Amino acid sequence: MRWWDIEPVLELEHELFPQDAWSAGMFWSELAHARGPQATRRYVVAEDGAGRVVGYAGLAAAGDLADVQTIAAARDQWGTGLGARLLTDLLRAATAFECAEVLLEVRVDNTRAQKLYERFGFEPIGFRRGYYQPGNVDALVMRLSDPATSLPPTFQDAVRSETHG
Repeated sequence: MRWWDIEPVLELEHELFPQDAWSAGMFWSELAHARGPQATRRYVVAEDGAGRVVGYAGLAAAGDLADVQTIAAARDQWGTGLGARLLTDLLRAATAFECAEVLLEVRVDNTRAQKLYERFGFEPIGFRRGYYQPGNVDALVMRLSDPATSLPPTFQDAVRSETHG
């Protein structure tokens, strides 16, 4: 993801997460840490054949711990494997950052995403009450130990040219 991707990412963000969408400033702040020798973030976008942003994802690393900051796929991309390809890219980044664990929060009412994370080996470890505001929706906290060995074999080389960093 680059600065010029922020506007189309925000459009998708507001469509998918109307109550708790990130702001442009939040994306700018994350991208500020995604380049250079001291980078601690990985942000990617996926585009369709027409150049439309249809997905995005981000990861933050600190020490041996990574955290999935965001992951989203346009509704017309649900069921295509795009979410799995984006998550694969993030797990590869966590491995490159030498992280031993990956954490994430997911809305308790987002069973589609929870199933994706479970397929990759994430396990529930707790809840954050009222985490998503202003809707006051709880978050399920999930953890993946050793992201380097947790990628499903069919996704080992699944990040294709439609996903660029």
